[in-house]
Amino acid sequence: MKRSIDGVFEGARQHWVGDGFHVSNFFPSATDTEKRMSPFFLLDYHRPEAYSPTTKRRGVGTHPHRGFETVTVAFQGAVAHHDSAGNGGVIRPGEVQWMTAGAGILHNEYHEAEWAKKGGVMQMMQLWVNLPRAHKRAAPAYQALTRADIAEKALPGGKGTVRVVSGAFEDAKGPASSFSPVHMLDLRLEPGATVRLPTPAGFNTALLVLAGSVKANGSGEVPEGKCVLFKNDGDEVVVESPGRSSVMFLSGAPIEEPLVHYGPFLMNSIDEINEAVEDFNAGRFGRLDD
Repeated sequence: MKRSIDGVFEGARQHWVGDGFHVSNFFPSATDTEKRMSPFFLLDYHRPEAYSPTTKRRGVGTHPHRGFETVTVAFQGAVAHHDSAGNGGVIRPGEVQWMTAGAGILHNEYHEAEWAKKGGVMQMMQLWVNLPRAHKRAAPAYQALTRADIAEKALPGGKGTVRVVSGAFEDAKGPASSFSPVHMLDLRLEPGATVRLPTPAGFNTALLVLAGSVKANGSGEVPEGKCVLFKNDGDEVVVESPGRSSVMFLSGAPIEEPLVHYGPFLMNSIDEINEAVEDFNAGRFGRLDD
């Protein structure tokens, strides 16, 4: 049964994260989706934007996280990452960085130096995926998912591909390891494509149009830069692409637990937030030079 559409919305007004990422927040700022999109808590989308060549470091300096995972998806551009667990790498187009903050981590994110010297178009997405209470103190971890790692399923008739970052699509399984069931699919569709995306009725589900326009479960055309939120009243989303398009599909099992958000911390209680602040100030998240 096809899901009904709960709403179609655009992100909040663009703002700067550090001095290198000009993003629009789709949730929780743009719409009341804190519970409706659990386990996804935050979605920041950096629309395609050109940056001039520079030797100056642009990005976000060292900062902490606890209680969730950050998932960064690169479409254009290159971002360098370093963290206090000793992980580091560059996220390039078609690649994904899945970082488990867990018990606490420091990290920074900058435009990759060689890319910045040449300049170019940056297009990125970052999600915050909440951790269940039982795993909020998990050891920090890092998954660097390259283009070769990400499972790709070709659609019949050369109508496009579905890249499976996490979860599954038909017989393709995503490489990302997560603490709760999450389906994250990167759809690259050709004109006339139709793709059926099964998902359990209880999963919170949305899709973000990255390029072109699509129809979803009988909607009118949803243009680039808009997000479709679905009701939990069915087990299927059907996406139709009149022209060439690109879509990110998100669906996950909600975490039915109390949630308290404060800055870079996502915990179950105010006491745990206070503890996170104290631990950060005491240097218990490790050390990372900016």
